[in-house]
Amino acid sequence: MRFFVKPLLFYNKGVLRPVSNRPSAIPFREAAAFWLKLGLISFGGPAGQIAIMHQELVERRRWVREPDFLHALNYCMMLPGPEAQQLATYLGWLMHGRWGGIVAGGLFVLPALVILVALSWIYVRFGQQPIIAALFYGIKPAVVAIIFHACWRIGKRTLHHPMLMALAAAAFVGIFFLQLPFPLIIFAAGVMGWLGAHYRPAIFSPVHQQENDPPPTATTGSLRASPLRSLAYGVVLWAVPMLALLWWFGGEHVFSQMAWFFTKAALLTFGGAYAVLPYVQQAAVDHYAWLSANQMIDGLALGETTPGPLIMVVVFVAYLGGYGSQVWGEAGSALAGTTAALITTWFTFLPSFLFVLLGAPIIEKTRGIGKVTGPLTAITAAVVGVMVNLGVYFAQWSIFANQTLDIYTLLVSLVALLLLVKQWLGVIPLIAVSALAGVIYRLVF
Repeated sequence: MRFFVKPLLFYNKGVLRPVSNRPSAIPFREAAAFWLKLGLISFGGPAGQIAIMHQELVERRRWVREPDFLHALNYCMMLPGPEAQQLATYLGWLMHGRWGGIVAGGLFVLPALVILVALSWIYVRFGQQPIIAALFYGIKPAVVAIIFHACWRIGKRTLHHPMLMALAAAAFVGIFFLQLPFPLIIFAAGVMGWLGAHYRPAIFSPVHQQENDPPPTATTGSLRASPLRSLAYGVVLWAVPMLALLWWFGGEHVFSQMAWFFTKAALLTFGGAYAVLPYVQQAAVDHYAWLSANQMIDGLALGETTPGPLIMVVVFVAYLGGYGSQVWGEAGSALAGTTAALITTWFTFLPSFLFVLLGAPIIEKTRGIGKVTGPLTAITAAVVGVMVNLGVYFAQWSIFANQTLDIYTLLVSLVALLLLVKQWLGVIPLIAVSALAGVIYRLVF
């Protein structure tokens, strides 16, 4: 793709300076088309989705530099909520300002919302469909391969010293074997990075720009964005629908309960979807009785094998809770379920947009400051270990389903990983081929 030269500005030691000989800004329409495509094919949970964004934006399209991508990823990993969706919002903001972030984050979620509402309706009306189950079964090996390929590719670029490799290994041991809280791991990594920036600055320095990297991604409009304005918009967008629900339905209604509960989940739960889901399951199954434990497990399977953030499982939870509430009678069950799903999605993801649009302008101005880049470099290393944990978790769930070894899933996962490492097949063709192979296998065996 050819670009026209257009002046851009970037932040360098506190001063906005022009950069010469750089490509023009990415057309907004072209970026929006990409974010929609990403929302449709972003399988694999947060690690797989981060892998797809890295491959497409950094390596293939070259819209975002490696240091910009990792700088954004570090910040998003420290936030409560779905890190992959927040990363998409951050990168969209980098390229096109506030509206770029809103479009990127929104389109990352919208396809999953539509798909999960449709699948939830099929689930409650017709039960599990064999052909759909076969498709999901076929996708699992590709998802496992995508996650581990992401760990390998990002780790290769970021773990440039044995100390950082050890930090990644320690993060994996801490979260997988010791079951340490994710925020504690990130905090410990940040402290080590802060100390490392003082005593071993050469090790705890950010990924350096490569000679053929594109120029810094942030636009002038992005850097000049007002966090206070974003905060005001966010408060209004949360308060108006919340007050409307309380006024119209009352505080004990299922819609109001979902709005308040998922606001708390979005604000208080760190560590990504796997840290959030136990909290959601406890409340949705045991406290509110929106669905049963078996239904929750089925919802997790749908969330794992559909595009979009894994936390979109809450759409399934909300749909079943709204559907079974009989708010508008049996004839209106589907409408009630859909309404509950929309309410839950709004209150789950609104804080994520707010965190990014509030913090990104500040975070971008920390580049080159050792007291900040040191901790972020250490956090990058810890994130690699956390991603490996996600890969192992999903591999266990897929390859050792029902406590028995699934030879087919294991072998196809290894073949798929080889295809990705050798670059013999892209992510999207791999998912398609894997899904088709799963259908054939289930039909034959």
